[in-house]
Amino acid sequence: MNNQYLNPDDQNRNALSERLRGGDLTVSNKELQTAWAIDAHFPAADIPLDRLDPSHPALFANDTLWDHFARLRKEDPVHYHEHSLVGPYWSVTRYEDIMTVDKHHELFSSQQRLGGITLGGIAREDDDAFALPMFIQEDPPKHDKQRKVVTPMFIPRNLAELEPLIRQRAGQILDDLPINEEFNWVKHVSVELTGQMLATLFDVPQEDRLKLVHWSDTVQNLGDPEFFETPEQGFQELFACLAYFTEFYEARKKAPPKFDLISMLAHDESTKDMSPQELLGNIILLIVGGNDTTRNSISGGVLALNKYPDQYEKLLQNPGLIPKMVPEIIRWQTPLAHMARTALADTELGGKHIKKGDRLAMWYISGNRDESYIDRADEFIIDRPNPRNHTAFGYGIHRCVGNRLAEMQLNVMWEEINKRFSKIEVTGDPLLLTSSFVHGIRELPVTIRG
Repeated sequence: MNNQYLNPDDQNRNALSERLRGGDLTVSNKELQTAWAIDAHFPAADIPLDRLDPSHPALFANDTLWDHFARLRKEDPVHYHEHSLVGPYWSVTRYEDIMTVDKHHELFSSQQRLGGITLGGIAREDDDAFALPMFIQEDPPKHDKQRKVVTPMFIPRNLAELEPLIRQRAGQILDDLPINEEFNWVKHVSVELTGQMLATLFDVPQEDRLKLVHWSDTVQNLGDPEFFETPEQGFQELFACLAYFTEFYEARKKAPPKFDLISMLAHDESTKDMSPQELLGNIILLIVGGNDTTRNSISGGVLALNKYPDQYEKLLQNPGLIPKMVPEIIRWQTPLAHMARTALADTELGGKHIKKGDRLAMWYISGNRDESYIDRADEFIIDRPNPRNHTAFGYGIHRCVGNRLAEMQLNVMWEEINKRFSKIEVTGDPLLLTSSFVHGIRELPVTIRG
């Protein structure tokens, strides 16, 4: 049986992953994928605990991750993985332990030069040609200064001003959909709404919105042979993103300040003189953050309601439940599966000794299914009490800066859906993203019944 857990000492496989973690972006994605191929349906209960590794992208692509996390939460909630595609790391799988790590940024660092916020992240200095320095991969004080630059975009007053525009766009998108004909919900709805919003936030032409979505997708697909032969090839797409935004960045430096994300970056003291790498990093952060949470939650909500038809009926009978349903959708989907940190000193977590320099993954997707903290955590319940008690947006200084905008877009979209359609039926298997970072849906075949 082709299973990574049964052959931890494959020298070729380990050499390939070490090359990649060492910064060699010419590694063949296909060769790496083949070397690390697993049977994603192999029962988690039958894997030796010391070989259990929930970070393998195939588990996410096949939706077989849940038993892996359930076993870790039960048997070893702070678990060390020695053999992994992403290198050695600790899995933090319970809600309370995740909160502990997220709260203590002074002990658990996000810095890129230490590995950054993703498993498998390459430790790079900011001036490296392939570095993507961004404020989420900084510790205070730099993190705090740069985050404050874009925070005004997401304050309640501005969100209230954006709401009519979002509602108008959502209505137009929905009115253009076919009835009694199968189509891809992700392409025609989720991508459209988020793409239009991204173009608005950056104040770039709406006809360029799919470029922004493409660059967001590129970040997630750098290691996928279906899209790129090597990660280096994928970076060429990101350099095109840099060229595109550099033109706007430089032009807005010379113009009076405006209320858009590029102008904010161009005029603040902490961001007006960013290097090309830092500009690209922060643009990518804002694109991915603005795209993935909303996009995958819009799709994930349709999927969840179809898996739980009693909840769909509850929604149809009482649309007033939408404000409670939206955070439940976000918990259920958990669009960002993990965030990584690096220990800055020896410490204890969940009874385990964490050494200085150790890498840790806060598995938000597992914390949101933690039955010791969330009642009936494996169920989708649209009138759940305290629905915002979830880990999907993170916690502490790195909590998602755009979380309220994401919730507002979902609220508006579901209000407009309920005005128009009695049922959106999933009529085929979803195609899931091959990623253990963004928990996403690439395709979702649906039919709207007339």
